[in-house]
Amino acid sequence: MNVPNTLTLARVLLIPVFIVFLSKGDLFGLPLDTRSFIALVIFSIASITDWLDGYIARKTGQITKLGKLFDPIADKLLTSAALILLVDHNRASAWIVILIIGRDFAVTGLRAAAAGEGHIIPAAEGGKAKLVFQTIAIIALLMDMSMKFEYLDTYLIGTVSMWVSMILAVVSGFMYFKNNWRKIGLIGGE
Repeated sequence: MNVPNTLTLARVLLIPVFIVFLSKGDLFGLPLDTRSFIALVIFSIASITDWLDGYIARKTGQITKLGKLFDPIADKLLTSAALILLVDHNRASAWIVILIIGRDFAVTGLRAAAAGEGHIIPAAEGGKAKLVFQTIAIIALLMDMSMKFEYLDTYLIGTVSMWVSMILAVVSGFMYFKNNWRKIGLIGGE
């Protein structure tokens, strides 16, 4: 376990804490806006670890096969939990979330199949852009649940970012399969 992989593990360990604070129901008598703010802070810290683990891995040459496989899974666990809970709080459309999570499962399956054939499929630019807009959407929608700004419509920012994320999810998902399905033997081998 190197530093980048430890940060990825820390991100995974933050997910249950995030879920507890954002779930419906009573939690120590805390109002929803307070719990949503705490969930926002946890999600933001977890998102920073996503950037930080990749930065450290690249700068120190600590890129590992485990990191290439584990980091995207950690991202998907965190964002899937957030998206599902935002649907539960009526902040995100279920069909958009289903498309995004479905694409993530499909790409993860492709990566797993490719890994079984000895190939590692790294994150592509389209997938990274999807994650950026998805993170902006989640943060903006959590902000909408926890604080109000007089001149900033965080719900609108979150909703538009969610739509952009969904479009990028569909396009980048298609590109992952188009560019990599030979690696898993679905069509003529490389």
